[in-house]
Amino acid sequence: MSTASNLLALYLSAEAAILQGQSTRMGDRMLTMADLVEVRAERRDLERRVASESSGQSARHQLADFSR
Repeated sequence: MSTASNLLALYLSAEAAILQGQSTRMGDRMLTMADLVEVRAERRDLERRVASESSGQSARHQLADFSR
């Protein structure tokens, strides 16, 4: 497994944990242990990286065609 695949698995677990309720209310204040929006954004990025690795493309090095 690649680093991106390993991280993706961790982010999927984190997202599930957040959805199960990592927030608590203290009086009129809400304490959240993790930010679901940020976790989901990073998960989507990791899914793209894993997909590009699977297709043989490098996420870091891509060639652009400026010949037109």
